[in-house]
Amino acid sequence: MKQYNFDEIIDRKGTHCIKVDKLEERFGNAALTPLWVADMDFRTPDFIVEAIKERCSHEIFGYTFASDGYYDSIINWVKQRYAWDIEQDWISYIPGIVKGIAFAIDCFTQPGDKVIIQPPVYHPFRIVPEGMGRTVVNNSLKLTNGTYEMDFEQLETIVDGRCKLFILSNPHNPGGIMWSKDTLIRLAEVCTKHHILIISDEIHAEMAYPGYRHYPFPAVSETASSSCITFMAPSKTFNIAGIVASYAIIPDPAIRERFYSYLEARELNEGAIFAYEATKAAYTCGDEWRQQMLGYITKNVDFVADFIEKHIPEIKVYRPQASFLIWLDCRELKLKQENLVSLFLKAGLALNDGSMFGPGGEGHMRLNIGCPRSIVEQSLNALKKAIDEK
Repeated sequence: MKQYNFDEIIDRKGTHCIKVDKLEERFGNAALTPLWVADMDFRTPDFIVEAIKERCSHEIFGYTFASDGYYDSIINWVKQRYAWDIEQDWISYIPGIVKGIAFAIDCFTQPGDKVIIQPPVYHPFRIVPEGMGRTVVNNSLKLTNGTYEMDFEQLETIVDGRCKLFILSNPHNPGGIMWSKDTLIRLAEVCTKHHILIISDEIHAEMAYPGYRHYPFPAVSETASSSCITFMAPSKTFNIAGIVASYAIIPDPAIRERFYSYLEARELNEGAIFAYEATKAAYTCGDEWRQQMLGYITKNVDFVADFIEKHIPEIKVYRPQASFLIWLDCRELKLKQENLVSLFLKAGLALNDGSMFGPGGEGHMRLNIGCPRSIVEQSLNALKKAIDEK
C-alpha cells in the first residue's frame, strides 16, 4: 500500500493561486502564511495527475462528453460512501457549486423573492442571491452546549409566501457540523410544507471524520428527495478545485426536468475534458488517499485543539466533524472585529474574518488546516506570541 506524504511543503507562489498569489491584494502583505481559501496545500494525488497526463498524451482536445465511466464512478462512489442508490439521469455536470446555486436561483425564483440561509455560513450563500436581486432571510443557527443547532421555531416565524429557496450547507461550513438524519428530515418537512425548494451544498461530504456519517439530503426521506437539488464535487477532498468538477443530483423528475432544461438551454451542463477525467480517477482510485488524508487532517485538528487549550485558552476550538476548516471562537480575547483581524495579521497569518459569514460570525475566525503540520505548529506559535504581546 502506497504511503502518501502530507508533510511535504510545496511552494505555490507564481501559480496564479488565489490562496498565495492574492495575499498582497487581499491582506496587503504577500509574506503572510495563507490559512484562508478553502483548498489544501497537499499535492494532488498521483492517480488523478496520471489520468490527466494520459489524456494529454492523445494531443487532441476537441469537443467532449461525459462517458458512461464518468457516471458510473459517481454512482458507485455515492453508493459506497453513503449507501445511496442514484441513477445516471439524475446527474448533471455543473461548472462550480456556487455557480450552480446562482443557476438555481435564476431558474426557480424572481427578483424580490426570498432565499433563506443559516448564518454563520459560507458567505456566497448571502452574496450570490443579494447580487441577483433576491432578499436574503436569516434562519440563524443557535449555540446549544457548545455546538450549533438549527432553530426550527425561528424558521417557522420567518417563512412567508415570498420564500422560495433554502440554501443548506451540509456539512456545515464554517462549523464543520455533520447534520443528523433527524435534523435533515425535519428541515425537509418544514420546507416542503411551505413549498420551499432546498439547495443542498455537500462539497465537504467526502471529508467526514471517522466516527461521523454524512447523510445526503435527498436520501433521508421521500419528502427530502422530492424537494431538493444536491450539489457535490471531488474538488475539496482531492484538492482539484481549479479543475471545476462539480455535479448536481436531482431525484425528483419535475425539479430535474426544470433545472436540467435550464442548464441544457445555456450549455451549462457540458464539462471540460479534465473535469470528467479527474472525477473518474478520483472516484475510481481515490479511497485509500482519502483515508490517509483524513487521518492526517484529523491529527492536525487534534494538534490545534490541544495547543490552543494549553497555550491560548482564550480561544475556543469548535472541533469539526468534517472538512479541513476549523471555526475559532475568539470572543474571550474581548477585541473588536477589526482588532481581532489585525491580531492575526500581526502574527503573520491570513485567516478568514468570521464576520464575513454573517450574524454570529463576529468574534470568530476560520482556520484552514489543510497543510503540513509543521506549518500549523509554526502558525500557532506565532499566534501565541502575538497574543502574549498584545
